[in-house]
Amino acid sequence: MGYAAKAHPIVHVVQHLRPGGLEVMALELARAQARIHPTLVVSLDGDLETTLDCWPRLQAQRDQLVFMGKEPGVDLALPLRLRALFRRLGAIGVHTHHIGPLLYAGPAARLAGVAHRVHTEHDAWHLQDAKRRRIVRLALAAAKPILIADAPHVADAVARALSCPPPRVILNGVDTERFAPGDRIAARRGLGLPEHGRIIGIAARLERVKGVDLAIDALAAVPDALLAIAGGGSERESLQAQAASLGLEERVRFLGHVDDTVRLYRAIDLLCLPSRAEGLPLALLEAQSTGARVVAMRVGGVPAGVDPETGVLVDPEEPGALARALRDAVREDIGIRLSPRPFVERTGSLEAMASAYTALMLGEAKSNG
Repeated sequence: MGYAAKAHPIVHVVQHLRPGGLEVMALELARAQARIHPTLVVSLDGDLETTLDCWPRLQAQRDQLVFMGKEPGVDLALPLRLRALFRRLGAIGVHTHHIGPLLYAGPAARLAGVAHRVHTEHDAWHLQDAKRRRIVRLALAAAKPILIADAPHVADAVARALSCPPPRVILNGVDTERFAPGDRIAARRGLGLPEHGRIIGIAARLERVKGVDLAIDALAAVPDALLAIAGGGSERESLQAQAASLGLEERVRFLGHVDDTVRLYRAIDLLCLPSRAEGLPLALLEAQSTGARVVAMRVGGVPAGVDPETGVLVDPEEPGALARALRDAVREDIGIRLSPRPFVERTGSLEAMASAYTALMLGEAKSNG
């Protein structure tokens, strides 16, 4: 396979490669780092062909992908297989994302003698569980990585949950050249959305934690807008039933998985992020880089990703406040307002994120021992 020929790569490890914010962040970071140094992405679950069938955009990075084919449940042999992989590659650094990769790949990287080990916490809500906290503490002690949080709120929450010093913060970033304003009418046509009128967008997995039900409830009080929901998940049927029960079938569009998120953000006037828990979602940065304003719940790392000049933050689990914020936003003349794009260019660029992480891997950080 192509990855075997790459010399001393930086290796990112994720649980799986299915569409999601964490996965997109790891892939984009690997793509940006590859301009400077060989970089791979290891997925614990799955295989290449099945993954490419489900997520065609990965074709462009297929030579950067490695799959371990982990079966469901605990795999006691996986750390040994990962250690062998890291040694064979001569990995200069291993970067784990979330608890599964930390548990399996973190200690494996240390045993393989990988010089630089980094672990990023993308959210902290999972650390509310006492068993999960114990597992993370043990995994961190075994792997001894540099601990990173993707937003200040996440760093504070991790420090409280794990009784440790606050992790270093490296903000998530997006490709501002790709996520740029464009032809709104063409984008709407491409998605089968009305060419005119206000459109509120959501880009999220259809699971309870993402709070899409709150946005549908709020839409009932926002008569001037259509809600376009991009994403799939276990709650799709219940959300469709909710929209029907409120008489909103004509104003709630379920788009399914949208691979071309640039088109989605160009099509909408406003991004709604009603999540009950979050780290620092890429959707916030992507939408604002494309020119869409945001209304978001004040949870996790979200405040760090919202332009204070153009965005609105709402207290969580307050559908009335969410409805008011959306209603006010869609009634404003959005076209003459300030754009949130400069905020992303200053604080949330892919280049800045990649530079910060690459510096840790290529010698700025001392070996962890």
